Amino acid sequence: MLTTLRIRNLALVADLTLELQAGFNAITGETGAGKSVILGAIQLVLGQRADRGAIRSGADFCSVEAVFNVGALRPAIDALLVEQGLDPCDADALVLKRSFTASGTNRQFINGSPTNLATLASLGTLLVDLHGPHEHQSLLQTSRQLAILDAFGGLATRRAAFAALHQQHAALVAEKAALVVDEQTYARQLDLLRFQTHEIRAARLQSGEDESLAAEYQRVSNAARILELAQGAANALGDDDDALLTRMGSLGRLLHDLARLDSEAASLSEQHEQAISLLRDLQSDLSRYAGNVELDPERLVQLQERLDLIQTLRRKYGSSVEEIIAFGERAQAELDSLEGRDAELSRIQAELAAVESRMITAAAALTADRRRVAPKLAKAVEKELATLGFKQAGFEAAIRPATGHDTPASAGPAGFDQCEFLFAPNPGEPARPLRAIASSGELARVMLALKTVLAAEDEVPVLVFDEVDANVGGETAHAVGDKMRRIAGNHQVLCITHLAPVAAYAAAHYVVTKDVQAGRTESRIFLLDAPGQVAELGRMLGGGPAAERHAAELLSKASAAS
Repeated sequence: MLTTLRIRNLALVADLTLELQAGFNAITGETGAGKSVILGAIQLVLGQRADRGAIRSGADFCSVEAVFNVGALRPAIDALLVEQGLDPCDADALVLKRSFTASGTNRQFINGSPTNLATLASLGTLLVDLHGPHEHQSLLQTSRQLAILDAFGGLATRRAAFAALHQQHAALVAEKAALVVDEQTYARQLDLLRFQTHEIRAARLQSGEDESLAAEYQRVSNAARILELAQGAANALGDDDDALLTRMGSLGRLLHDLARLDSEAASLSEQHEQAISLLRDLQSDLSRYAGNVELDPERLVQLQERLDLIQTLRRKYGSSVEEIIAFGERAQAELDSLEGRDAELSRIQAELAAVESRMITAAAALTADRRRVAPKLAKAVEKELATLGFKQAGFEAAIRPATGHDTPASAGPAGFDQCEFLFAPNPGEPARPLRAIASSGELARVMLALKTVLAAEDEVPVLVFDEVDANVGGETAHAVGDKMRRIAGNHQVLCITHLAPVAAYAAAHYVVTKDVQAGRTESRIFLLDAPGQVAELGRMLGGGPAAERHAAELLSKASAAS
């Protein structure tokens, strides 16, 4: 349900926060007070086009924020949000915000994260049905009408079974398309894959070998210099005329003479002996290291060729040996699949034939059930229409093959059928599609009749009605109010109305007023208490004590009906 609606700088509204109730909410007020602003705000926050001329005079921006408690719809809402890269709802609360400026900046947010108008509109189809003179209405879509018929007839299981077959069929068609190519393309793919897999397989790559080869190449390519340095270091220690070890001998004799003259210098001789031992060990290690260095031109050529091969494969198949190996594995799998194409195609074709046979059977059963259910839906809607002033109106749920969707290959997930709701408000007139009805009052009452019949099955939680009471009065007005109350047992209903008998059935009654504040006209909205409701209904009935007594009677009648 819609719990909170905040509007800033829209038309005559400066800053208005509306806390709505569950069940039937009626919104009344004098003509021009600003009732339509509520409807306009809901339209804006659900992605409808923004009219910058509606920004309140003197303001540079307009914003609308709506908070919904999504309840049972949360899985579907969260799935849509995650698909769009948005955060899911927190504790069933969905927060939508829309703002735009006079300069053209348009921003929208879902749960605090930026989004686009298309996502707001998608959420709107799940959350709210708007029934008024101009706005989009989901019940006018033939796909929605088919879903309504199926819900009314309890055909959800059959419909879901066909949808599963449709999904399976689509997967098989995609699998087949991946295999079915013209022969020249097929031959080129085979040649390419065979070459790629052979080239990678022949290289006999080992994970990590490029790094070890590079290190070995570094050593082998610099072997002559390495040997020169090692031998030079060894010579500097002991073989040259001015070698360190020779000079260390002279140093030792000096330290020995020093120790004879001063016993405290004996430790210096010990340190000298330790240094000579370390230098002799270093000389020995250098000799062994130099002895192990090999000048191997053939190995250098082998390493160069191997590294060149890996570099060539890198340019073709990946930036590392591991990526090249993975590419080869994928290419081999694709090659195996293509080489077994004929067998795969036979398997897929057999599965397609089996699925299509089951689809035809399932679709035929769905069509039969729909043709059986359609007259029952029409009769139930006509009964409701009779209480709404259409005593001899005709309603029909016409089932016909869907254009371009009459075979398994072309079918949609709902089967081979199309449903069109047809309405004839007056005897002798041909029935016309709902979308062709010119009168918004007529259309709104047809929607109300449908919503009454489908109250338990319809999953859209919030219904907004505007002008539903156009050109009605008397007992019809009472019937409209009573149907609003009945629908509100399964939905939250917002009704903008001029009729006291309709508003009397509301669980929560709001009045919109227009006042002058600091020299500016401003719309406000208030939730009425019981005395306030009597006073407002009395105003709607013409005012005065007699009107208020009539208002009290209306409330009593509505209370008794509930």
